[in-house]
Amino acid sequence: MGRDLQLRAATPEDLEWIYELRHRVYAQELGQHVPDPAGRLRDGLDGDNVYLVAARGAARIGFVSLTPPWLGRYALDKYLTRDELPLLTEDDVFEVRILTVEPRWRTTAAAPLLMYAALRWIAARGGRRVVAMGRTELLDMYLAAGLRPVGRTVHSGALTFEVLTGGVTELTKVTMDRYRTTLERLRSAVDWQLDVPFAPRPDGCEHGGASFTAIGTDFRSLHRRHQVVAADVLDAWFPPAPGVRAALAEDPAWVARTSPPTGAEGLLAEIATVRALSAETLAVGAGSSDLIFRAFGQWLTPQSRVLLTDPGYGEYAHVTERVIGCRVDRFRLRREDGWRIDPARLSAAVGSGRYDLVVVVNPNNPTGRHAPAAELRSVIAAAPARTRWWIDEAYLGYVDLNESLAGLAATDPRVVVCTSLSKMYALSGMRAAYLVAEPNTASQLRRWTPPWPVSLPAQLAAVAALRDPAYYSDCWRRTHALRRQLAADLAGLDEAVVVEEAVANFLTVTLPSGGPSAAQLVNECRRHDVYLRDLSPLSSEYQGRTVRIAVRDTAENARIVAACQAALDVLRPRSASLVSRPEMREMPEGVPVAGSTR
Repeated sequence: MGRDLQLRAATPEDLEWIYELRHRVYAQELGQHVPDPAGRLRDGLDGDNVYLVAARGAARIGFVSLTPPWLGRYALDKYLTRDELPLLTEDDVFEVRILTVEPRWRTTAAAPLLMYAALRWIAARGGRRVVAMGRTELLDMYLAAGLRPVGRTVHSGALTFEVLTGGVTELTKVTMDRYRTTLERLRSAVDWQLDVPFAPRPDGCEHGGASFTAIGTDFRSLHRRHQVVAADVLDAWFPPAPGVRAALAEDPAWVARTSPPTGAEGLLAEIATVRALSAETLAVGAGSSDLIFRAFGQWLTPQSRVLLTDPGYGEYAHVTERVIGCRVDRFRLRREDGWRIDPARLSAAVGSGRYDLVVVVNPNNPTGRHAPAAELRSVIAAAPARTRWWIDEAYLGYVDLNESLAGLAATDPRVVVCTSLSKMYALSGMRAAYLVAEPNTASQLRRWTPPWPVSLPAQLAAVAALRDPAYYSDCWRRTHALRRQLAADLAGLDEAVVVEEAVANFLTVTLPSGGPSAAQLVNECRRHDVYLRDLSPLSSEYQGRTVRIAVRDTAENARIVAACQAALDVLRPRSASLVSRPEMREMPEGVPVAGSTR
């Protein structure tokens, strides 16, 4: 396979070839279906599922079919009920089907490349698990690929299949390990036309911040910051308070060369005064991520069970699942419910006492919704004594600081409140945050805090910021006005676009089904130096169609709107060329997958 190898989503012209190849393989070659006089094999999911195609020049090599969970139905539904296969009731399960390769290409890397592409596409849409049917005589191959039987066997025509499943992250790793040399060679050779990067990100949480790459992470081209609109991160659009700037400017040489107070004593005292808390209930860190890693590393083990909201801030899933290896469940938030946390449903979820930790980001990122403090207090009060609660209030200033649960955390050993000073106080570059916990818990975390946890510039800035509440209250009020205007302007671009603005310093834009993907919109806007955040990898609830946009000042918000308009003008003609769902007769479909040569 040379440089003309292409990996793409199926075009309308590809579909007839797909139906014809399916007939040749599954009807004529394998005898799974009765041959059709028209020489085509289709089924009821065609038109709704997604096909990925490998081609070399004009020659099509193979394809794989993907069925996302938001369709509400899978090919496996024809064989098993949801009671028999409860895995299909989960919201982040994608079905991988009929990985099929033309006979002359079956000894090449086509099959593993298609399977790898399928896993990358699924991960980019928030998928965490796949389900598939594999021919029993090829079971060893599926096991080697990382799939595992679920204990169900189905029959289709002359063939018998095992139902298989596996985690997307684990399967991707196995595929990369087995075919590392081949994939590395193909990375530079393949024309990769999918709206997801060829390779996963390096080990670490996927955040926004691609805008800094455009500015220059080597810091040699910082003038680019004036051209780039960094709406992919939630940094404040306003500058820090005048007192902050004065404190940093008074003697920058001294600030740079001088070690800070060892335990950030002055910062702790200022937080205690401003928030009416005892200093014994506080611990500080270099941003909330520092506190998350430190606390969770002390409290959790691979045997711990954690409940996270979904969608939710990605750092929590990264730390609990990938760093510590906990057993993590999701508390699903739904668009149709306004992304609201239903307190009765949350109480029911935690009532069994099986969770060691429940994480609630309030207001939530990325949905922007706020759960009233009274509701959360009631849920926590009724929760089992063994369950610890971590409440992240990084964006609470945009609602009301009186809604904080810090007072509860200071007395209840089950509750910890974490507050970043980055987003609300325009101090993201400083890296300062604190948590509130009952004195024994706070003392334990302070013991595991290294000396000088917060730099001297950050301590000076944080103290000065906390001393000017009037300035920040005005900035938060102006943020709401900017957000409302930005939402109105974006909604005016296309009546099919859904804009949700919620309560914080960001909003979301959801593109219509059948149109361009969120990744395509993000990539197109980057041509205009406007950076947005594709939320698709965070949750399958976004269906690959939602972007988050940080509120900027008036001029930059206008650039965001203009870039989105230009991007939609370019992308809409492409999506309009997609064929509508054809009329097809139902046919059962077996699925050799994961490197099968069929």
